[in-house]
Amino acid sequence: MTQSTGKQDPHSRITDRILAELEQGTRPWLKPWSGGDIAKSGQARPLRATGQPYRGINVLLLWIEAQASGFVSPSWMTYKQAQALGAQVRKGEHGASVVYYGDSTKTVHDNASGEDREQGFRFLKTYTVFNVAQIDCLPERFHIVPEPSPEVERIEAAEAFFASIPATVNHGGDRAYYIPSADRIQLPPFAAFHDAHGYYATRGHETVHWTRHESRLDRSFGREKWGDAGYAREELCAELGAAFLAADLGLCIEPRPDHASYIASWIKVLQNDTRAIVQAAAHAERAVAYLHQLASPDKLKQAA
Repeated sequence: MTQSTGKQDPHSRITDRILAELEQGTRPWLKPWSGGDIAKSGQARPLRATGQPYRGINVLLLWIEAQASGFVSPSWMTYKQAQALGAQVRKGEHGASVVYYGDSTKTVHDNASGEDREQGFRFLKTYTVFNVAQIDCLPERFHIVPEPSPEVERIEAAEAFFASIPATVNHGGDRAYYIPSADRIQLPPFAAFHDAHGYYATRGHETVHWTRHESRLDRSFGREKWGDAGYAREELCAELGAAFLAADLGLCIEPRPDHASYIASWIKVLQNDTRAIVQAAAHAERAVAYLHQLASPDKLKQAA
C-alpha cells in the first residue's frame, strides 16, 4: 500500500510533466541523446552530489529539466548540500523536483478482532535539487565535465555486455521482437541497422522484454492480449529500460519507427493511472539492475 503526503499528489505532478512531453509527440527519455548532451558530458545518468547516479523516475525528471534548461553537467545537489560545500545557489534560481519513497506505520482498527494494530505503508515525497550550473563557489571537481569514452570503446563495452547475457538471440528478417512462449529474441541482421548504436540500443530494448519471463522477474502488468493496457505498460517499461541501459553503456539511442503508434497508448495509460509512470520506471530500473547482475563485471566498461 502506498500513499502520498502533502496537499499535492507527487504522482500527479510527475504524470502531468511526462504527459506534457508525450502530448507534444516527444519522449523525454530520448532527449539526452537527440540534443547531443552525451557527447559533451560523457555521463548520461544524472548524478547526486556524492557522484552516485540517480535511479528510476528521478532520471527522467532530471533529464527533462537538464534538456529544458540547457545544463551540460550531470551533477545535482540540494541547497543544504551546496552550503555544506561552502557554495551558494544563486539568487533567483529555480530547482528541480525529485522524489523518494519512505516507510511509515499507522494505527488501524481491525473489525474482526476488535483490536487496533499497526499497518505499514509507503509514501512518496519530493525535494528540490539544483544543477551545479546554478551554484557559485563549488569545489573545482564539480566543474570538470568528464569526456566521453571513444566510440569504439563504447561499442566494445556493449558487445561484451550483451555477450554476457544468457538470452537466446536469433538474427534475420526485418523486425525486432521478443517471443515469450519461445523465450527468444529476434533481431534483424547487424548490417541492417544504420549504425552499431542502433543495433545495441534495439537489442537493449528487447533484452529488457526478456527479463519479464516468469523464470526471471515475472513481470506481466496484467497483460491479456496484444495492444491492451498491460501491453502498453510493458512497452513503456522496455522503452525506459532501454534508455537507462543505453545511458549506462554510453550508447546513443534513437526512436524506433514502429514506436510512434505507442505514444497514444502510453498517454491513455498515464491518464488512467497517475502511478503508472513511476511504476514503469521502477520496473525498468529493476530490469536493468538484473541484467547488470548477469553480465560479467570485468567485461563492462561501465557498471550500473
